[in-house]
Amino acid sequence: MLKTDNLLIRPFDLVEVEVLFHFQVKNRDFFEKFAITRPERFYTIDYQKELLERWQNNWQEDTVYQFGIFLQEQLIGLIQLFQVVRGPLQSAYIGYFIDRNLNGKGYGTESVKAVVDYAFTQLSLHRIEAGVMPHNMGSLKVLQKAGFEIEGLSRKNVKINGKWEDHHLLAIINPKDL
Repeated sequence: MLKTDNLLIRPFDLVEVEVLFHFQVKNRDFFEKFAITRPERFYTIDYQKELLERWQNNWQEDTVYQFGIFLQEQLIGLIQLFQVVRGPLQSAYIGYFIDRNLNGKGYGTESVKAVVDYAFTQLSLHRIEAGVMPHNMGSLKVLQKAGFEIEGLSRKNVKINGKWEDHHLLAIINPKDL
């Protein structure tokens, strides 16, 4: 569990499946602009339950760390460290979604900073990377405010809504490793 000035960032409990389901459905049109194509089944209680179970298993396997972002006990976002790689790399990617009605209020930056700190101090990761489509200026600003630097452009590297999209590659290095 991570606490910031405004937010509680924590793993989900399996009993929160309906909360997650309603959050996903409410933000469907907004999130799908930036996410890989989701099957129609994604927007069912059963699928969201499967997700929660998978997230718990992945956490135990040290491959994905999925958190809910809560403001006054209301789910307002999701953030995850994924593709965790150990050994000589000690790295992961970060991704996040904030409720469409709360974008631009600083919650994304606050969440990214907290999870990056967790990754460096609790998981002993060396590097966190993120990919952002060039037109997603809000997300680019979130990452830069959190200390990420643009390292380059990955051309046509992720298929989103049936189209291969370019992504800026950003990264942050654990300060203890500099």
